[in-house]
Amino acid sequence: MSQSLTIPRPDDWHLHLRDGAVLRAVLPETARHFGRAIIMPNLVPPVVTGKDAAAYRDRILSALPEGMVFEPLMTLYLTEDTDAEDVAAAHKNGLIKAVKLYPAGATTNSASGVRDFDKVRGVLEKMAEIDLPLCVHGEVTDSEIDIFDREAVFIDRVLDPLRRAMPGLRVVMEHITTQDGVDYVKANKADLGATITTHHLVINRNHLLVGGIRPHYYCLPVAKREEHRLALRAAATSGDARFFLGTDSAPHTDPNKESACGCAGCFTATNTLSILTEVFEQENALDNLAGFASENGPAFYGLPVNTETVTLTKGEPISYPQKIDTEDGPVTLFDPQMPLHWRVT
Repeated sequence: MSQSLTIPRPDDWHLHLRDGAVLRAVLPETARHFGRAIIMPNLVPPVVTGKDAAAYRDRILSALPEGMVFEPLMTLYLTEDTDAEDVAAAHKNGLIKAVKLYPAGATTNSASGVRDFDKVRGVLEKMAEIDLPLCVHGEVTDSEIDIFDREAVFIDRVLDPLRRAMPGLRVVMEHITTQDGVDYVKANKADLGATITTHHLVINRNHLLVGGIRPHYYCLPVAKREEHRLALRAAATSGDARFFLGTDSAPHTDPNKESACGCAGCFTATNTLSILTEVFEQENALDNLAGFASENGPAFYGLPVNTETVTLTKGEPISYPQKIDTEDGPVTLFDPQMPLHWRVT
């Protein structure tokens, strides 16, 4: 007998759509299941002004296939030259829903990010004043800090002092990957939320490195030890409203992944809901899936829950395409290395 589960149409609170041919190919993979998504601004060049965000939103909507309904929630890329009044104006007219902080050099296309936090203090103060969230890529970039420790060090050196200096600034710790991140969220109830990706619920660093380097499991923040993966699963499935879905689905064409210096990112837009439902079932937490995927994010961002619903039905294992074709080359879909029995019907 089949088993079914109906939840409000989910949202993705951390999504990379890229631009051009890749945008046109991957956008339908998100819009098929998700009502809205926070769109990452790390294009080349980055989305740094309200004018940039409006133009990018128009390109996204132009790429949306006829008959699909999807709302891109735009963000601005925080630089040391960001104009606080431009940010406030873009927020006031409803164009942007957040500003994104990339420490310079932390991940793909982050060279324009922040090095000196004193130079963005005025922007952060304005954001606190107008209640505009700051989305944080939470890693330090110091060369002497081990890549597996960069999230924990960021919390201690940057995030906690920043939040203490900016009371009232709402912060999203994006794509947390450690027990340290989970614990920090749980200990700080006010003005703080965290997104958790699909792939970090499934893989640890062994999936990336054991038996050969698997570039399609390379992401930033990098997957950590098994104990951290289990902490993320416990947080995501707990029902705690401070944790919500941000896939960080990040498409790169295969030549850009499978190279001597491959790009970071896992592309999960196509099969995220199947993977999530499988994970929540494994954790005996299907009753909490709607909160994590559909309700907690809107609550943090002050938006209504989607009125539409999606139904997931359990049956025989599903076959997803291995790749999504784009005019720039194929993009490999994340492989969870387990059977997926739940499909959107």
